[in-house]
Amino acid sequence: MMKVLLSNVVNGCRVGSITEVGRHGNRVLEFPGCLLYTRSGSAPHLTHDVLQKLDSLPVGVQLTLPTLAEQHNIVKDFQHGIGKFTGMEDFFLYCSVQDPAVREATGYNFNKGVSVWGSGGRIKLEVADFMSIQKAFCPDWYQCLCDGDTVSSDTSNKRVRKSVDRTLNFLDKCLEIHQESQELKGSEILGVIEGGDLLEERLRSARETCKRPVAGFVLDGFQSFAMERETRKNLLKAVLEVLPEDKPRIIHAVSRPDEVLEAVECGVDFFDSSFPYQVTERGCALVFPFSKKSDVCEETMIQSSEHASKETTENQQCQGSNEGTQSQKTEFEMELNNRQKYAQDFRPVLPCCSCYCCQNHSRAYIHHLLQTGELLARVLLMMHNFHHYFGFFTAIRESLHQGTFQELKAIVTQRTK
Repeated sequence: MMKVLLSNVVNGCRVGSITEVGRHGNRVLEFPGCLLYTRSGSAPHLTHDVLQKLDSLPVGVQLTLPTLAEQHNIVKDFQHGIGKFTGMEDFFLYCSVQDPAVREATGYNFNKGVSVWGSGGRIKLEVADFMSIQKAFCPDWYQCLCDGDTVSSDTSNKRVRKSVDRTLNFLDKCLEIHQESQELKGSEILGVIEGGDLLEERLRSARETCKRPVAGFVLDGFQSFAMERETRKNLLKAVLEVLPEDKPRIIHAVSRPDEVLEAVECGVDFFDSSFPYQVTERGCALVFPFSKKSDVCEETMIQSSEHASKETTENQQCQGSNEGTQSQKTEFEMELNNRQKYAQDFRPVLPCCSCYCCQNHSRAYIHHLLQTGELLARVLLMMHNFHHYFGFFTAIRESLHQGTFQELKAIVTQRTK
C-alpha cells in the first residue's frame, strides 16, 4: 500500500517521500521532485545507455500519451506493458494525457472524449479507447482522461463549468473500468483538477474529485500562458488546501525554475521536466544558479544569464505535431547559437558543472555542432540540461531540510527581477 511520508511542512512547502509504490511496491519517490520527461517512451535525444550517465536521475518517468497512443496496439500484442516495451521497466511510470512540452490544440474535445495529437494527426479518445491504452501500457500511475481545454483567454465561464463536469464524468467511467480490470491491478489512477481561472469551479472540481477513490491528483491548466502569475498562485493555494495531505499532487507544464519554486511554496509535490527539453530544442543551455559552490561559478552563471531574454515564455499553437514547443528563450539559459559570443569561446558551458558535456566539451564546440546541424548538439545539450535541472530539485529538497529555502529562491529568481 502506497504511503506518503511528510518529513516537514514549511510555510506551505511539503518535503517527504512516497514509499511502497510501483508495480513491485519497492520504489521510493522523494518530493518535491520531478519526473523524467519522455517522448515515445524514451528521453529526448538520449539512448538508454547515455541516460544512465546522468546524475540525480529521477526514479519516476512521465510517459506522454500523444507520442505513444499510435503504438498502443503493438504494445497490446507485446503483452508485457509499456515499461518492458520501451526498456523503462526499472523506472516508476506515470502516463499523462497530454504532452506538457506542446501546447494543446483548442476546440477539439467533445462530450464523450478528448483529442490528442500524434505524429499522424488527431487521435480521438473516448473513455473505452483511453482505458484500452492504459490496459496495454500498465503504468504505475496514470492521469484520468480529462477535458483541459480551458486555457484560451476567450474561454467562457460556461465552457469552464462544462470542462469540470466532463472531467468528473470521465473519472467515474474510468474508475468503473479500472476497478474491474485485471490488467490494471498494479496501477493507480489520478484524478484531475480542472476549472480554468474560476475559483468556484476549481474548488468544486477539487472537492468532487476528493470524493472518488483516486491515488493522487493532477493540477491541470496552470500553464504560464493560461493565467496571470498571481492568479495561478492564489488558485493553487486555495485548491491545495482542499486536497488531503496523504495523497500526492502533480502539476503539468509549470516547469520554469521560478514557477517551480512558487508552486512548491503552495504545496505541489511533483513536476514534469519538459523545460530542459524545450531549452535544448532552442539550442540553449541551462545556466541559472541554485547554489553558492564558488564565487567563480556564480559569476559565470550570472554573466551567462544576463544575455537571455526577459520575455515571458509562450507556446505556439499546436497543429498536431511537434510545433508548439516553447519558442522564446528565458533568463535561465544561454543561447549557444550566437556566433559572436560563442564561436571562439573554449570554456565549458558551465565551468562548475560535472555533467559529461561540460567536462568534455566547450561552448565553441556546441556552437559548431548547432551551426552544422549535427545531432550530437542536442544529445550533449540534453545531457547538460537534464543534469542541471535534476540537480536543481535536489537543491530544493536539501534547502527544505536545512531551512534555507528562501535563500535558494533568492538565488534562482535574482535574474527575473
